[in-house]
Amino acid sequence: ALLEAAGGDGRNPHVDTSSPLLIVYTSGTTGHPKGAVLRQEALVWNAVMSQHMHDMTAQDHVLTVLPMFHVGGLNILTTPALQLGATVTLHARFTPEATLEAIERDSPTLTVLVPATIQAMIEHPRWEATRLDSLRAVTTGSTQVPQGQVDAITNRGVPVLQVYGATETCPVAVYTRLAGDWRRPGSTGLPGLVCEAKIVDDAGHEVAPGTPGEVVVRGRNVFFEYWGNAQATSEALREGWYYSGDIGTRDIDGHFFIHDRKKNLIISGGENIYPAEVERVLNQHADVAEAAVIGRPDARWQEVPVAYVVQRAGAAATPADLEGFCLGQLARYKVPREFVFLDSLPHNALGKVQHFRLKELMASGAAPAAAAEENGRFRRWRWLVRKGR
Repeated sequence: ALLEAAGGDGRNPHVDTSSPLLIVYTSGTTGHPKGAVLRQEALVWNAVMSQHMHDMTAQDHVLTVLPMFHVGGLNILTTPALQLGATVTLHARFTPEATLEAIERDSPTLTVLVPATIQAMIEHPRWEATRLDSLRAVTTGSTQVPQGQVDAITNRGVPVLQVYGATETCPVAVYTRLAGDWRRPGSTGLPGLVCEAKIVDDAGHEVAPGTPGEVVVRGRNVFFEYWGNAQATSEALREGWYYSGDIGTRDIDGHFFIHDRKKNLIISGGENIYPAEVERVLNQHADVAEAAVIGRPDARWQEVPVAYVVQRAGAAATPADLEGFCLGQLARYKVPREFVFLDSLPHNALGKVQHFRLKELMASGAAPAAAAEENGRFRRWRWLVRKGR
C-alpha cells in the first residue's frame, strides 16, 4: 500500500554514482569548517572498506554514540551497518554512564569512540564492573590515541582498531583490520581496499619509509569538492590526490603512523617539533587533565613551544614541575618555554582541541580566561564528557 501511494512502478531507479549525495562539514581543528561534497560512490566504497575492516555482517549490532553531523559518527560504522542490514542503536548524545549501561544491557558487537570519550569511560566508576564481552572490537581515531587508552580496553579482552581518514575521505582511508595486524602500537594500519595512500614531501614526491611527510590519499571514497570554495578545493585536490595536511610516516611494511597536523608543526631553530608528541608527554603527568601545545613567534628561534595546561581537580603543579617532567622525556628544544594554566581548552564537537583558537588567544593578548569563551555546543560537549551527566 505504501508503494502504491508513493506512485511509480516499484522498481529501483537508476542512480548516477558520481552525483553528489551529501555535504559534511570538516571538524575545524586548524581553521573554519568547510563543506565537503561526497558522491554516491564515496559512501558505497566507504561502507565496503568499513565492512572489510571490521569483518562486519548482518548479525552485528553497532552502538553509535558520536554525533552524526560528524563524518565519523555517520560513516565509520553507522551507514556501513545499515547497508548490510545490521542493527544500529543510536544515542542522542554521549555520556560515559549511558554508554556503559548500553554495552552491558544491549550487547552491541561494535562501537566507535574517540579519545575524549574513551577517557571519560575508563575514568567512570562503573568501568571495571561493566561487562564488555559482547564487543568484537572498539574502533577509534580522529586524533592520536594514547597507548594507555588502548591498553585499558585491550586488557579487558576487546581489540582496538584504528582508522585514519578525514571528512574528505568519507572518512575511512587507512585502517587496522580485525583479521589483521591490529596490535602494532601507534599504527593506523594499511591503505583500504579502494584507496591508495603515500607520504610525500613539499614538492609532492614520495619519501622513503620512516621519513616524515604529508599524507595524501587517492580513491573512489575521496570527496568531490568543497561547497562554494573553489580555492580550497584546488589546494586540497591535486592530480587526483587529496592532500590531507597531516604529517605522518610509513614503515618498511607499509603501515602508516600519523604524527600531527601540518599547520600545527613548530619549527624552532631549524628543528621540527610536533605538538602532539609534547602533549602526549604532558598528559602523562599525574596533575595534568589535558594539555595543548602551540608555537609562539620568537626573534631568535623563529618559534618556541608554549603549553596550555588544564590541571586535575585539586592539583597544584608549577611550571617548574612540568618543565622538569618534560626534560626527563623530551629533547631540550621540544620542552615548552612557557606553561599557561587554563580552566578549559577549546574543543570541537568530537572533543578535539582547536589549536587555532589558542593561537587566536595568544595573538590577541587576552587573559587566559578568554579561552573558555566558546560556542555553547563545545561547552556542552566538554561538560558531558567530563561530568558524565
